[in-house]
Amino acid sequence: MSRINHDIRGGLLATGTALLLLLGGCSTSTRLEPAAPVEDRSVGAGSGSTGASGSSSSNGSSTGQTSESRVATLDLGKGTDIGMGNAGLPRVVYFDFDSYVVKDTYRPVIEANAKYLGVDRKRQMLIEGHTDERGGREYNLALGQRRAEAVVRALALLGVPDSQTEAVSYGEERPAASGADEAAWAKNRRAELKDR
Repeated sequence: MSRINHDIRGGLLATGTALLLLLGGCSTSTRLEPAAPVEDRSVGAGSGSTGASGSSSSNGSSTGQTSESRVATLDLGKGTDIGMGNAGLPRVVYFDFDSYVVKDTYRPVIEANAKYLGVDRKRQMLIEGHTDERGGREYNLALGQRRAEAVVRALALLGVPDSQTEAVSYGEERPAASGADEAAWAKNRRAELKDR
């Protein structure tokens, strides 16, 4: 009788080992994109948070080393009317090339819109992510979505519930400026905050 139990245990052990090896050989390593770094400025937030004013590489991932933007700085807030919404609020956040990091420059835009949404919890806002024409269609749609979601997260850190915001991407499909130069591309790399 003990010989039968020993054979059964040995068979189960061999089957289990073979199954583990088979499943281990079929596994894939999927690299998930990190969430867009957004600085937590809520009361009691730690000083070690990575944010828009923190260090980041050009693709939006945190690296721990200071990197400078290689894109020329343009004043996009003056001379354009797309930046102001119905309530007279600034409604556009611009991004660096191939980045979805909300820069500290646009903190007042995020704060003003968070306050606007906080006054009436029935208000809803659509955040549209846009890109310039460089890059493939699918890549630009994904980048536009990350930009919109980064703005949603920044609003959430200021107390705006997810039920008041929705992030969508239009990629390169709805440019704010036409042209194939840095000035036009800079105006197209944006997230627009719109009332719904």
